Amino acid sequence: MSDLETIRDAARAFREERDWEKFQDPKSVMLALVGEVGELAELMQWLPANEARARLREEPLRTRVADEMSDVIIYLVTLADKLDVDLGAAALTKIEKSAQKHPAAAVRGSAPSRGVR
Repeated sequence: MSDLETIRDAARAFREERDWEKFQDPKSVMLALVGEVGELAELMQWLPANEARARLREEPLRTRVADEMSDVIIYLVTLADKLDVDLGAAALTKIEKSAQKHPAAAVRGSAPSRGVR
């Protein structure tokens, strides 16, 4: 079983134990995901770029960031579950598409241009 499947199953059990499944339609889950991404961004918003990596490794910020990242992945996995998307396979397919679109030899060392994914 993959880590994503373990997260999916734990999130399902958590919701079922609380009878929260009825609140977990795809739109609501997506909005919760956006909210959690916003909370993660808020923790990093005003960190100076040249200090961010070091400061994000220090407590208590490290734990707060890990908590928000956990919320993001839980909601993302839940959304994939609701939409019957194999998130792991989809991510690997997306990486392959991006590799074909942006060959390493052509872009190595260059920052992606705006809007390129």
